[in-house]
Amino acid sequence: MKEYLVEIISKSLDQFELEEKPEIRIEEPNQPDHGDAATNIAMMLAKPLRNNPRAIAQRLVDKLEYDEKKISAVEIAGPGFINFRFAEEYLFDELSEILKAGSDYGKSDSNKEKRVLVEFVSANPTGPLTVGHGRNAVLGDTVSRLLEWTGAEVEREYYFNDAGRQMRVLGESVRARYLELLGKDNEFPEGGYEGEYIKNIAQALMDEKGGELTSAEDEKPFKEKAEEEIFADISATLERMSIKMDSFFNERSLYENGKIDETIEKLRELDLAYDKEGAVWFKTTEFGKEKDTVLVKSTGEPTYRLPDIAYHANKLDRGFDLCVD
Repeated sequence: MKEYLVEIISKSLDQFELEEKPEIRIEEPNQPDHGDAATNIAMMLAKPLRNNPRAIAQRLVDKLEYDEKKISAVEIAGPGFINFRFAEEYLFDELSEILKAGSDYGKSDSNKEKRVLVEFVSANPTGPLTVGHGRNAVLGDTVSRLLEWTGAEVEREYYFNDAGRQMRVLGESVRARYLELLGKDNEFPEGGYEGEYIKNIAQALMDEKGGELTSAEDEKPFKEKAEEEIFADISATLERMSIKMDSFFNERSLYENGKIDETIEKLRELDLAYDKEGAVWFKTTEFGKEKDTVLVKSTGEPTYRLPDIAYHANKLDRGFDLCVD
């Protein structure tokens, strides 16, 4: 009906010599006695036409050609609103269509043949999902369902940040709790993860390995166990929310397949990356930012922005018509 109203109003506008037609907005009136739909187009035309909006509204209504099976009345109200009342026949026909279509009512094929990637949740695998993550999960899944409702082929993806400093600290945190269970003196890492779940992971590792890992050279076995347990917990939480991911993309793979280095080289080719003070910088000033941004620190450690850029380039390389994140 909205499209129909815009169409008939647009035709009525042809009587005016306008350089450009303004956008025709259709809204639902705040009060039921003002009708079923309304437009303020007459007030928008008052300045360019140099006329009283009510007079403009009257001219529009006089030239309005509409189907009486759809619209029963058109009224001018207040300073120049044009209110429409829907015909009972139209309303009954719509109700009949709703009952006939059932749960499929409103479906369309406007996005048919489009491949869409929706990346959501993507919480760091350093702990259980929070209420905030749950909110984002619901929003992402809702967007996915709406796109599917309009005919799109949707892939739901979770970006797993399983590389970088936070994963090393996660492993060190589990190792500290593991050694604690063995009665060993150890120092808890600065900025470590202190949740009860870390103790539970350490206990699971103890039950599985006993004291075998006491002399482990680094945090790797502890990190791997933590990642395994946390991934299982995240997956179970999403399953309880009836959210099914089609793919999990591992950040680590961007380092393993050379995409991180390729991204830096590509940015250099585009003159968007440069070296300064031992670090690699991204020319974010080219995109309206006040300062450029560090991609790789002088220590050689990438900031989170570098794998994020590489990941988004990967999304585009996969040939999706639309990427949502």
